[in-house]
Amino acid sequence: MTRLHVVTLPADASFQTWRDHARKLLRNDIPASFVEWRVRSAQDDLFAEESVLPAVAEGCQRTVRRGCVKLLQRILCHSSPDRFALAYRVLWRAGRAPGLIRDAADPDIAAANHMARQVRHDVHHMKSYVRFSEKQVAGSVSGSQARHFVSWFEPEHHILEIVAPFFAGRFADMNWLILTPKGSVAWDGAEAVVTREPCARETLEDETGHLWHTYYRSVFNPARVKMNAMRSGMPRKFWKNLPETGLIPEMLAEAARRGAG
Repeated sequence: MTRLHVVTLPADASFQTWRDHARKLLRNDIPASFVEWRVRSAQDDLFAEESVLPAVAEGCQRTVRRGCVKLLQRILCHSSPDRFALAYRVLWRAGRAPGLIRDAADPDIAAANHMARQVRHDVHHMKSYVRFSEKQVAGSVSGSQARHFVSWFEPEHHILEIVAPFFAGRFADMNWLILTPKGSVAWDGAEAVVTREPCARETLEDETGHLWHTYYRSVFNPARVKMNAMRSGMPRKFWKNLPETGLIPEMLAEAARRGAG
């Protein structure tokens, strides 16, 4: 009789970490219904007892289609603690039904596609709403051409590895650091380094930010502002981290006062 196998992972476990455990389970032919995926909390013993699987020859493995792997990679960027169990169910079932991931009506596939969409939206938001501020670096040589920029963003999911190549390509000519509650991405002009260590926010004001405020005020037209459309295109939760959105209530109030006068 197959016994229950317990796998405990940190809340921010990457696809690679999950994959190492999933491969062992799959090679030992452990059904998804006999695996319990747990998320380790800060109070848990790091050396808590888990199921130990016997070593299995490398040849004892199933072929996983590329489309399935891509879906698993995407949902394992999600922040839901349920993602580990869902991913293994999809992996286990897809090995026996190759057409599974094309069945949008299947409950597991519907849940996986929903998670994947949420991750894609989070990636889009991060690419759209990151704003850099210049940071003076202690000990920098006067007259040096190297400039350093910092940004703060609050992603909902573990997407830093996904967005790192985008920012490295777009801002390749400057040194920058993106801080988030889920880790950081740093670029030194040659390599993008991603960490999973939660970061604290840095409050920065620079000359570029002041210039942007001046420009935004000069082009702001209250008659063309549609707040509902703005909230739809740019969710309100991102406003607090964007320099321009903090000006909107004040400028709308000024426009109303001028109109009343």
